[in-house]
Amino acid sequence: MTQTTDSPAGTSTTAGARAHAREQHHRTADTMRHIPVSTAPTRVTGALPDTAADSLVWSETLAFGRYTTLQLARGTRLRLTDTGDACVHTLLYRAGALHERYNAADSVKVPWQAYPGAGHPLLSAAGRLLATIVEDTSGSHDALTGATTLAGNTARYGAGTAHSASPAARELLTLGALKNGLGPRDVAPSLTFFKGIHVDTDGSIRFTGSAGPGAHVDLLLQVDAVVVLANTAHPLDPRADFTGTAVNIAAWRSPGGLAALADGTLVGPLTPEHQQALNNTEHDLAARSTR
Repeated sequence: MTQTTDSPAGTSTTAGARAHAREQHHRTADTMRHIPVSTAPTRVTGALPDTAADSLVWSETLAFGRYTTLQLARGTRLRLTDTGDACVHTLLYRAGALHERYNAADSVKVPWQAYPGAGHPLLSAAGRLLATIVEDTSGSHDALTGATTLAGNTARYGAGTAHSASPAARELLTLGALKNGLGPRDVAPSLTFFKGIHVDTDGSIRFTGSAGPGAHVDLLLQVDAVVVLANTAHPLDPRADFTGTAVNIAAWRSPGGLAALADGTLVGPLTPEHQQALNNTEHDLAARSTR
């Protein structure tokens, strides 16, 4: 959310401060969460499927150097759209069972794929499916490198705290975790969207950058999930300056999405590993529903 930092003379009294605060009602900014979602600008909703308009549950433009978090229901489809130079570090936690969360190692190892794209499962350490990437026009993502740190950003940019001019991803993700009853120890390696890498034959990781403005990636949630996003620099970005752009966020209820994923009509037939993870999740949900 954009903060108003000016302090007019009229705010020196409680009545003046209240009047000034109420004047901000209905004001908008380029980067903010839109509540109600029906007020979302076309730059966020214009490229969404027609079916999304009436079932939108989240609309936000997240500034570079900021974070956001929201709990979303099973069957929700989440779209992130790069405005040109975004870098979105992402964590997923299972709502109601926050100890179960996105596991970077298993999400690469189990599907035998280090480069996330359409059809890629996002797994927990319990072998269950938290979400699936169901659409991707970017192709520039990173499941290996993880997030920037306070020490790394301080050494590189001169600062790395959450409220500095160059906040580290881990510091921002920690704030998002804290807002959901979690702590620093719960901030595991994250998945990064819109900044890609490539592993060369000698094992070194090479930064490949972004696909540019307008690219998007869609996640379909298999469980009720807490989503934590931090839009900040990539640890391998070679630029000396801390720089980037906003990301547009939209989420909507997707009736039939889970069934279409399961029957192979959404992203094609699931691999055996993806299918087993889905089966593990559905089995667990069925068992919980009888308690």
